[in-house]
Amino acid sequence: MEDLVLQTVSLLASTVRLAVPLILCALAGLFAERSGVVDIGLEGKMLAGAFAAASVAFWLQSAWAGLAAAMLVSIAFALVHGFACITHRGNQVVAGMALNVLAVGLTAVLAFAWFQEGGKTPALADAARFRPLQLPFVAEISTVPVLGTIYARLLSGHNALVYLTAALVPLVAFVVFRTRFGLRLRAVGENPHAVDTAGISVARLRYQAMLASGALCGIAGAYLSTAQSASFLREMTAGKGFLALAALIFGKWMPIPTLFACLLFAFADALQGRLQGVALPGIGVVPVQAIQALPYLLTILLLAGFVGKAHAPRASGIPYSKEK
Repeated sequence: MEDLVLQTVSLLASTVRLAVPLILCALAGLFAERSGVVDIGLEGKMLAGAFAAASVAFWLQSAWAGLAAAMLVSIAFALVHGFACITHRGNQVVAGMALNVLAVGLTAVLAFAWFQEGGKTPALADAARFRPLQLPFVAEISTVPVLGTIYARLLSGHNALVYLTAALVPLVAFVVFRTRFGLRLRAVGENPHAVDTAGISVARLRYQAMLASGALCGIAGAYLSTAQSASFLREMTAGKGFLALAALIFGKWMPIPTLFACLLFAFADALQGRLQGVALPGIGVVPVQAIQALPYLLTILLLAGFVGKAHAPRASGIPYSKEK
């Protein structure tokens, strides 16, 4: 019984850690898409943030400096996206994909030029990483059966960015659905002409949404390279930006359902890590490639079953022009 509880809690703890970049990116996409901007560039912004965080953290030996650099670089990418599709009314999907391609190539080239380690950054020392934190009274509570294990291994022992993400989910929900800014943000994603008629700048609101999107993607990137890992690796995001976008669609552009969708995808990812090399009853050892495809297969199945029931903001993907 104790072993079962320990294995279950360990799986859930891995799920939480793997869900963090998905949640942050999904929240970033929530701001952008609620304002009417389709943010396909989540992947690129997160990758650029991961590289900036690892590079600056290595040079300055400070994880917090790396986090700040990641947010600034990701915001810069978001502003480029906004300049292309808000100011110049370009195709939002094409602009987002261009950002993704730019981030993949630019991070690899700069990593090779600056560090000469085959497109990755040097390993970070403990001072340059976000290390696990222990909650109060862990030693005393950990002796309690079941509840002690949950507190010590599931609730405690995560780094600061995990707890920051947990706080950001209700905060974003409050901002988007309980504040004047959130009301205007949702209105501009549904009917930008009505917002403009009321004397509110559509472009300004959308740029503000892109700023929030960039900041959150930067935190997600910093988490990947300075918390979950100890360096930047080429294309280390591995499609997480697209998984986050899928979770956002599955969650119908609502923070809490999107959170659970991210946890579901992360659970599949954590599970596939434990199924590799394990002989399943009546099946045998499943090929590693098939196991690794589990989170992406789950994404396809969920979207195929639910995307028809999810309705995006009506102005999503439509450039706004005052002349129309």
